[in-house]
Amino acid sequence: MKVLTVIGARPQFIKAAVVSRAFAEHGSSITEVLVHTGQHYDANMSDIFFEELEIPRPDYNLAIGGGTHGQNTGRMIEKLEELMIQEKPDWVLVYGDTDSTLAGALAAVKLHIPIAHVEAGLRSFNRKMPEEINRVMTDHISTMLFAPTGVALKHLEKEGVGSEKIHVVGDVMCDATHYYKSRAQKPAWFDGLGLQTNQFALCTIHRAENTDSPTRMKDIFKGLQLAELPIILPLHPRTRSKLKQSMLAIPGNVHVVDPLGYLEMNWLEANCKLICTDSGGVQKEAYFHGKACVTLRDETEWVELVDRGVNVIVGASPELIAGAMKLNQKLNFDDPLYGDGRSAAKIVDLLLNRSSVNS
Repeated sequence: MKVLTVIGARPQFIKAAVVSRAFAEHGSSITEVLVHTGQHYDANMSDIFFEELEIPRPDYNLAIGGGTHGQNTGRMIEKLEELMIQEKPDWVLVYGDTDSTLAGALAAVKLHIPIAHVEAGLRSFNRKMPEEINRVMTDHISTMLFAPTGVALKHLEKEGVGSEKIHVVGDVMCDATHYYKSRAQKPAWFDGLGLQTNQFALCTIHRAENTDSPTRMKDIFKGLQLAELPIILPLHPRTRSKLKQSMLAIPGNVHVVDPLGYLEMNWLEANCKLICTDSGGVQKEAYFHGKACVTLRDETEWVELVDRGVNVIVGASPELIAGAMKLNQKLNFDDPLYGDGRSAAKIVDLLLNRSSVNS
């Protein structure tokens, strides 16, 4: 069985790492062709992920990025179509909800190549988000849908997706956290900040709905300041550039640091007091590490975390941000909401079984 895997953003590197490892355990019976679109590429941010996560170097790097959503998606489809014709894969495997995901799925469906979508069925119900469009369209043209939760399954069923296509396998991000937890690395600069473990908040901000709005960013920083808690903020280059353009002042309690590798991020997540983020993946990682999460969005795809009371949606309201970060209640993180840490193995077994039936 030959699988062509399309990735383009750092969260997808993490997901692909555990599935690629599961592929490798089957030896020569599975060949994986790894394609990096280049959607999010920066040597400091991308190369370290391949090294830390022990991901095979991509067989192809398309170096496509920096344009608009339409430009990037169109260029990716063109290049991916060429590769698929050349490689003749049995499956095209895509992850999540990026432009790379949609491009891979569209290129494959036009060539009548079966598509497998990991992290299927997520919905924010906000069609203004490009990620929402990407995930909905990918789900509806995919051959096999690997849903992380029962909630995701219900979304797909409500949209009329055939039940024979859907498989609830858990979340591969859970696999990754279990596998890499013992390898977490304290950042070399941490001790120099004079902070104590479990006495600081970890914050990430990268979504366009926040970074492209000076008003929202100003309100978010005001909320972080009102929280009266030391905060570590790894800042994406794009976000740093936006802040410079808008001349927003960084509050004194916020320690801005360079982007982190996955193992350093894992250490900070495990050793912080709470997490404040607009990232979907980091919301889940907070749960895996037993940390309360304050979500800097107006909605979330991971509604089960909100239902459990471990995730609070605050948007960009300074008062809600500060209030949520000051909460000090005992929370329950015991339920395996995202599977048993064997999601990747289940995905590979299902692909092999389906391929053997079709052969």
